[in-house]
Amino acid sequence: MAKIRKNKELEDVKNQLKRALADYSNLQKRVEEDKKILVKFANAKLLVKLLEILDILEAVQKTVKNEGLYLSIKKFKEVLIAEGVQETNSQGKDFDPNFHEAVEIVSGNTNDKVVEVLTKGYTFEDKILRPARVKVSKK
Repeated sequence: MAKIRKNKELEDVKNQLKRALADYSNLQKRVEEDKKILVKFANAKLLVKLLEILDILEAVQKTVKNEGLYLSIKKFKEVLIAEGVQETNSQGKDFDPNFHEAVEIVSGNTNDKVVEVLTKGYTFEDKILRPARVKVSKK
């Protein structure tokens, strides 16, 4: 009888140990996932700041035709693409508040069409990094 009780206690302790190891493994996985999310958030914050610099360079390029500036912007964009940043194409599309920020409404032939992109929008790993700032038409 005592032997059966000890075997049961031993089995209970083994099961507790297995649960504790499983809990610890789950905790490790959760901590790693949290780290990845934190790094991604930090990257997104930095990328938004870099996009502001790209906007300035592209504005300068419109007035200053310089091959070096062109190549610098091209390389800048290549690096952003390699990091998972994609430019959204908004010109002529239906206005979508998930992808666009309407800054002006202009009269036009159709309702809720993007007629001009003032600031380009970007996605990062399929999430909106920065919405495009656009002019939208209304009849």
